[in-house]
Amino acid sequence: MKTRLAYALSILFCCMCFSGFSFTDSLKSKKRNQVYIPDTSASVTVNRILIIGNKRTREFIIRRELAVTTGDTLSLQQLSQIIEKDKVKLLNTRLFNYTECKILNYENGHVDLLWEVNERWYTFPIPIFELADRNFNEWWENYNHDFSRVKYGLNLYQYNVRGRNETLLLNAKFGFTNFFRLNYRIPYLDKKRKQGLILELNLDERKNLAYQTIGNKLEFASAESTLRLTEYAGLTWTYRNSFYHFHGITFDYTTNRVYDSLLLINDTYLGAAGTRKQRFHTLAYQYIYENRDFVSYPLKGSYLRTSIKQKGILPDDDLFKTEFDFHYSRFIDFGKNWYFSSTNVAHVSLQNDIPYANYSALGLFRQFLRGYEVYLIEGPQHVYTKTTLKKRIYSKTFQFDNMRLEQFKKLPINIFLKAYADIGYVWNYAGYTNGKFLTDQLLSSAGTGLDITFSYDATLRLEYSVNKLNERGLFIHIRREF
Repeated sequence: MKTRLAYALSILFCCMCFSGFSFTDSLKSKKRNQVYIPDTSASVTVNRILIIGNKRTREFIIRRELAVTTGDTLSLQQLSQIIEKDKVKLLNTRLFNYTECKILNYENGHVDLLWEVNERWYTFPIPIFELADRNFNEWWENYNHDFSRVKYGLNLYQYNVRGRNETLLLNAKFGFTNFFRLNYRIPYLDKKRKQGLILELNLDERKNLAYQTIGNKLEFASAESTLRLTEYAGLTWTYRNSFYHFHGITFDYTTNRVYDSLLLINDTYLGAAGTRKQRFHTLAYQYIYENRDFVSYPLKGSYLRTSIKQKGILPDDDLFKTEFDFHYSRFIDFGKNWYFSSTNVAHVSLQNDIPYANYSALGLFRQFLRGYEVYLIEGPQHVYTKTTLKKRIYSKTFQFDNMRLEQFKKLPINIFLKAYADIGYVWNYAGYTNGKFLTDQLLSSAGTGLDITFSYDATLRLEYSVNKLNERGLFIHIRREF
């Protein structure tokens, strides 16, 4: 284990060196919509800060993101730079389509600041019709684009509840799986607006279930009755001590139940032969450093996320698994619409002897190597780095003056042409042969593609990749990469 961990850290160190790991403020490139002031060396005192356009959002939510407050004295050059950063912070709340700040009444060493915001649409009842598989290409290639492998239902997103940037998510899915979710996020509980809470409840019922992996591809079982039922309840305490630093401590409880139809084909799915129920508590800590220009599609800035998670904290818990995760991304604006990004990820699980249902893997969620989308690469540890160079080749905002809703009158579309290369490594579980095909070897891929971005965080990614196995093809993603 020590040898594996040292090897993982050495690979990760090389990845970070290549990407230029740094906490230096990466927003010092050319400013958009820079406030123009004639004598930038002069010092001024901020007299008043006025805010308009916030029909629903409480004013204190906006002021929470502003570094400049009434009574501050600083040079006009400093003021202009801080305003630009505050614009980015306001946009990253995802409450506004755009923000603008004007300096008013520049006389006698005093100025007023007028912030104008344009609020987003906050209520989204979205019908669900989505694939049950991890991505489009897995569904198309591994499962013969079978339309029975779809989920349908309704997502109800209510953003900015009570005008306090609180978020309510209600989710109901049916079809290939039945899934119900309630999530409520309260970012600010105290007067200093640093502490918050997140409540989540899940119920996941599956009559179609991946019960084993062969050749790094999932094998599914189907039944008329339930194969597995998972219940989850979690509470997260959040703490934001400054603009770019976020902390979270999560305590949750999970119960997994499996039934006869599953035990007939994999009686060790939850551990010892014949085990029907697994329950455990989890305690986790997560730290995030968020300093990107636009979190939905970043072009400059940096992002760091680290976490430690202990599954099984009570003596009678049925699972004990310790996990460490590290994610660092750097985004660089070279100018003239050229951009570079590097993402470095490491996952370390300290236990080898755990049930199949609790395996770690590369290929879940957004953690994958491009060109390997159809594979699930299971192992207790993995590291990888993804690098991308891209050029913005099209940018236009379409105006719809006849649209009644102000939030939808503008539709920005940007198209990026990109080239990329990924490398990674996954260590195999001891004695595990079903996933040995792609583990314990250096993995690599490269390709080119197009990213098309729209408003409201929508992104379409078209990528043509070739991997180490000399497999090549077009891969389609409709979720943001980071």
